[in-house]
Amino acid sequence: MSIDLTGLSARELGALIRTAKKQQTIVAKRRPITKVRAQLEKLAKVEGYSIEELFGGAPAPRARKAATKAPSKTAGRKLGKVAPKYRNPANTKETWTGRGKQPRWLAELTSKGKKVEDYLIKKA
Repeated sequence: MSIDLTGLSARELGALIRTAKKQQTIVAKRRPITKVRAQLEKLAKVEGYSIEELFGGAPAPRARKAATKAPSKTAGRKLGKVAPKYRNPANTKETWTGRGKQPRWLAELTSKGKKVEDYLIKKA
């Protein structure tokens, strides 16, 4: 890591040195990382976990959700496929079933004053 010190004034250099010394004392007081890591691994093992389960790697077991609210009427309900009802005249590959959020192409055309009904697909 290199810091360009050439553009700093004497006051800025002094502030930088003071900040660096404070950080140096904080780092010097910390226990070595190997000892902290060993302590964490030991504690995790005592509780029946691995470090990978706690901090990444293997997926952690999911906790059950509390049954505080009633399930919605549509929860788990799968809707069938629906034929498209609207087609973009500029690009016939772009269609919309009428479900969900309006596609960008249709929103853009309707914002210009066109009607959604103008883009209905005519059935033969």
